[in-house]
Amino acid sequence: MTDLLRYREEIDHIDQKIIELLERRFDTSQEIIRYKQRKGLPILDAGREQQKLDAMADICAEDKKSYIAEILKETMAQSRRYQAEHPLRYGLLGRTLGHSHSPAIHRMLGGYEYGLFEREPEHLDAFFAQTDWQGINVTIPYKRDVMKYCDELSDTAQRCGSVNTIVRRRDGRLYGTNTDYYGFRYIVERSGIDPAGARALVLGSGGVSGTVVQVMKDLGADPVIISRTGENNYGNLELHADAQIIINTTPVGMFPKAGEAALDICAFPRCQAIYDLIYNPLRTKLMLDAEKAGIPAFGGLPMLVAQAAAAAEEFGYPLQLSVEDACRKLQEGLQNIVLIGMPGAGKTTTGKALAQQTGRRFLDMDNLITQHQGKTPEEIIREDGEARFREIETQVLEGLVRGPSASAGGLVIATGGGIVERDENRELIRENGQIIWLRRPLEELPTEGRPISQADGLAAILKRREPLYEAWSDIAVDGIGPEETAARIEEGLGREESQRVLSSDV
Repeated sequence: MTDLLRYREEIDHIDQKIIELLERRFDTSQEIIRYKQRKGLPILDAGREQQKLDAMADICAEDKKSYIAEILKETMAQSRRYQAEHPLRYGLLGRTLGHSHSPAIHRMLGGYEYGLFEREPEHLDAFFAQTDWQGINVTIPYKRDVMKYCDELSDTAQRCGSVNTIVRRRDGRLYGTNTDYYGFRYIVERSGIDPAGARALVLGSGGVSGTVVQVMKDLGADPVIISRTGENNYGNLELHADAQIIINTTPVGMFPKAGEAALDICAFPRCQAIYDLIYNPLRTKLMLDAEKAGIPAFGGLPMLVAQAAAAAEEFGYPLQLSVEDACRKLQEGLQNIVLIGMPGAGKTTTGKALAQQTGRRFLDMDNLITQHQGKTPEEIIREDGEARFREIETQVLEGLVRGPSASAGGLVIATGGGIVERDENRELIRENGQIIWLRRPLEELPTEGRPISQADGLAAILKRREPLYEAWSDIAVDGIGPEETAARIEEGLGREESQRVLSSDV
């Protein structure tokens, strides 16, 4: 190879790196813009831009400084041009949006960029004075407040008394409608429950409660709003003990305060269905209580997706994915896969294989407990007793499923064999998890290093736990080797998900 060819190859390699870095810079710059738009901060900071140019020029070789300075100026200019030509035209307006699923849902459904606009009440006037957005959804607490900014309201919005979707017309006028109506009606109709003639309790008096009331009326039910004050409140729920349908529109039981319920479902012996509009966690305390009582319960995720689909169509985008398929895809990413079974059943090795196959993160409860306590489970049991270990196990599990990173979901979790010994663990797992019982013949289970197995005997432990494993699990799989078992689990979950995506177990 000649020197010239070698130099040309080196230049080609450098140019490729420059292109990759420029693309990363444009993408990161867009992320900064999205953050500023979310928080309502000024987009352009000319002073910082000049400071950055001066600082970068100072690190250049003196004979190249002026040339590189020009390149940097042009890079920033083209970055601004890219930002101007790729504005954020659609998004969600609210006060505190946290880990919203809406951007992912709208990308799935319509293929357009969708952001988040967090605004305090005093900043709503300024937000609606802007003309760079084309369509927004509105969430709590602004579903009623935004009505005054709309030049035209749909009949649905007027009847519901709230707006959750606003579209800017070509003439600049703002059209407000209520796609929550279609979202809630969707889950009611798909649930198979006929509300005609039923007494329905609507928990909460916020922006979405009027929508729920309107849907219930349109479907022939007799709705009553329960609020903290007023004629019908949480202090006189016994007056409504004959309710047949209960709909929760409050944030009670929502992440990060999961595990709470607005009422005791056992006080409503005639209840035939629960609808909880919360979608994080997927199964709230209210839903899990209903499950125990044998009452069908339906979560809010399908409503969230269905209303987004209606909004996408209002924005002028044809749906790229059905509501059912979008629900299934979103739920797969949010749900944890939790392995239970006897000690030595292969939960850890199978869990690692399953995580690799599905692109999920794997966590082992025994390892988490060791990190948390500085002692292994075996050491804790020998030194402090099994009862203390079970307390620690529940604490670590709660931190895992309700901690700061829990809303991301999508984990594979291998539990200890005795996780089923405490019933509260089941609720913690089921909030955002599907439970897999990994079975293995008794004679193949090891006992070395397992103090409970050695003390109680495997046969006695299995006799005690087997009914619990069966009751807790969504599916059961026989262990036949990590990779093969993981493949069976993935196949079984696919079938289960197809049957459950809009069922009472969502």
